[in-house]
Amino acid sequence: MAGDAGRTGRPALAVVGATGAVGAVMLQILSQRADVWGEIRLIASPRSAGRKLAVRGEQVEVTALTEEAFDGVGVALFDVPEEVAARWAPVAAARGAVVIDNSGAFRADPDVPLVVPEVNPHAVRTRPRGIVAGPHCTTLSMIVALGALHAEFGLRELVVSSYQAVSAAGRAGVAALRRQLSLVAGTELGTSPGDLRRAVGDDTGPFPEPVALNVVPWAGSPREDGWSSEEMTLRDETRRILCLPALPVAVTCVRVPVVTAHAMTVHARFEGEVTVDEAREILATAPGVVLFDNPEAGEFPTPADVVGTDPTWAGRVRRALDDPTALELFVCGDNLRKGSALNAVQIAELVAAEPR
Repeated sequence: MAGDAGRTGRPALAVVGATGAVGAVMLQILSQRADVWGEIRLIASPRSAGRKLAVRGEQVEVTALTEEAFDGVGVALFDVPEEVAARWAPVAAARGAVVIDNSGAFRADPDVPLVVPEVNPHAVRTRPRGIVAGPHCTTLSMIVALGALHAEFGLRELVVSSYQAVSAAGRAGVAALRRQLSLVAGTELGTSPGDLRRAVGDDTGPFPEPVALNVVPWAGSPREDGWSSEEMTLRDETRRILCLPALPVAVTCVRVPVVTAHAMTVHARFEGEVTVDEAREILATAPGVVLFDNPEAGEFPTPADVVGTDPTWAGRVRRALDDPTALELFVCGDNLRKGSALNAVQIAELVAAEPR
């Protein structure tokens, strides 16, 4: 692996986009995990240069995003908008860093592996462009649990509905929900069409409809035949991560008034007959998964349970009513931790462990 390991013998790490919402979570995670890094360099836009942020118990000054900022860096974690990643990730790679990118800029590039360490860690080793991509946060909320089931039973078909938190739209999404909740507080709603829209007005933020006290069956931008970009992304990423290029996948993405943590209903059909007991045992022992499944006792995962935690939580595991080869389950995951920051840090740790 290229990059200056310095006097510590450990690679230098750059966090690009350190001042963003996911960047803040990334710094927290780096402080919580085993210390495998030498210098940690924080990089952001020029307007953020000079700020100091806490990482590993130290205050580190943020430097501006320039070509020289990557000199001596072994691994660079990118959490920036797609257009910024598309421009700067190749620059960092050319300077000798292995880039781990959280945006959608490279996820479909055949020369950039799409990696989830619990599912396809081997893929990180083949990176002809020096770049590794992490999946979208919605895919990551499901794929660790689904990958464990696929490894045992062989996945044949997938039907998913997502219930996505507003923080997936960044700080603007969280701010929009909070503003809308303040606007509807004490308002008489639910008696006639348009009540919510009149209360909120045009202040829908990054969403097409008010999300407070509502569900919005849309996330992303329009694609052909009525699909959204996020629905197509979940299909394409699942196929790629599981090496199932022709897997039939149907997805509906829904935005819900939750700040953090995505939830998903999953209907998965497999190659042969499956049992709930086997599925539960697989999920209970799979790395990165917590089985929380006792509905009679009111135990099933919800965003309120999983926010701030790292695993995918799975519950409501049951066999499909009319198909002995299919399972139904409900999964939740923190979209800012495993759904973004943690997965990137885990990939970086795989790279750091490679022989140099």
